[in-house]
Amino acid sequence: MAEGWLRHVAGARVEALSAGTHPTRVNPLAVRVMAEVGIDISRQTSDPLEPYLVDPPDLVIAVCSAAAASCPTLPGRTPLLSWPFEDPAGARGSDSDVLETFRVTRDAIGARVREWLAQGCPGLPQAVGARR
Repeated sequence: MAEGWLRHVAGARVEALSAGTHPTRVNPLAVRVMAEVGIDISRQTSDPLEPYLVDPPDLVIAVCSAAAASCPTLPGRTPLLSWPFEDPAGARGSDSDVLETFRVTRDAIGARVREWLAQGCPGLPQAVGARR
């Protein structure tokens, strides 16, 4: 969802990619709730981290505490921001409760992305130009 928000709100200002230590397909409920706000993430992927160990991005944003804790050290001085959101995929309860959890997370991530952009993208090396 963070990649979708960043692509939607930032446009060409930054290149957003998703990767993970255990990449999986995009959760269908994430696709559904993002579509509710006009953002199509159905073609997004979560890639393995290994290629980024060779060619690291300018900035890594871990969107859950587990991701930040398991993120390997990238070459150079790649900054790591931690935005600890609970993973809505772990939500339990009725279908409507789980869907609401995804909506709450969607909205919180969207607000955080907007805030980060409004602050001038702290952590992103401006001299490098936002290639990732």
